[in-house]
Amino acid sequence: RELCERAVDPLEIAAGLEAHGVTDRTATRFRHRDVFSLAEEMYARAAHDEETAPRPTTLTPTRAHTSWILLTLLPGTLCAATVAALRLTHGQAHAIALAVGVLAAVLALRAALTRGPLAPTNGTLPGSARHSSGSRAWTCWLVAYALLGDGLLEAAVAGGPDALPGASADSSWAVATAPVLALSLACAPAAWCAHLFAVSARRRLDTSRGLEDFTASARPLLLGAFALFLSALSALLAVCGVVLGESPAYAQTVTLGALLLLARLLTAHGFTHAPAILLGAAAAAEATALATVFAGRLPGCGFLATPVETAADTWGPGTVPTLVCSVAALTLLVHATRTLTRASAHAPVDQPC
Repeated sequence: RELCERAVDPLEIAAGLEAHGVTDRTATRFRHRDVFSLAEEMYARAAHDEETAPRPTTLTPTRAHTSWILLTLLPGTLCAATVAALRLTHGQAHAIALAVGVLAAVLALRAALTRGPLAPTNGTLPGSARHSSGSRAWTCWLVAYALLGDGLLEAAVAGGPDALPGASADSSWAVATAPVLALSLACAPAAWCAHLFAVSARRRLDTSRGLEDFTASARPLLLGAFALFLSALSALLAVCGVVLGESPAYAQTVTLGALLLLARLLTAHGFTHAPAILLGAAAAAEATALATVFAGRLPGCGFLATPVETAADTWGPGTVPTLVCSVAALTLLVHATRTLTRASAHAPVDQPC
């Protein structure tokens, strides 16, 4: 009764019924062909407050708001400015530019993830705040590994590192700025792909006449938005690699970008548990790989480092993040195709995109 009385259209009731496990087969027990038909009758029978303002029409969220568009451009802009400043400064000015640039980029990214299609639309679920904070911590680790991890692993396998990380090619601990710059620039395409998926799914929800019908039409939308983002990220990687004169590291960066996008899409639609677990597992796997190399230097523990050293010598240090992020991203993709293609994942919310 509470769901029906506060609902402003039958679609909200249909999404709520599905979230509670009501299927089309269940609806046939009440002499309805599907959950949508059952929701229409429930909406018609419920008492509604005539003074309640109607919800905006479906066309409202199709308009991209200038505020979140600009916010999604900020992380990439500030990251590019930081990289440029680091290449033009030395000594104390170099350290100041690094500290200010990293802080500004992090704050810009945080702002970009609190507005628009990448922002969580349902933060009242039990444990969602805890899972979201955990996801942010693991994301920071994964991005930091993209910046420093491959260089550290390569130096550790060679017996180092003998010095602090440096951006020069002859440094014993190389820093990969191209992948991080491409990921920060990809924040804008990620927001656009998420917006496109949300709007398209909402339109399909308006025209679908059954849960299975909606799922079948929403799955290609999700996979299409996912492929579009990977294409944009690959293009940004190529440009950043050429401009900075570095290896674009396609495999590890694309798999990391796929993992981060899927985790954010699920989080934005209220599914925070699985992203937190998978991001944490990926971060733990990368940390364990590094730890085994250093632990292998202890007397009698050389066997611990053998798997990672063999993989790094055979296929390169980027094998570890590529394998870890690809497994985690594939798992999240399977989970996303089962959850983000449900009608309840696109229930109308009071806050527009």
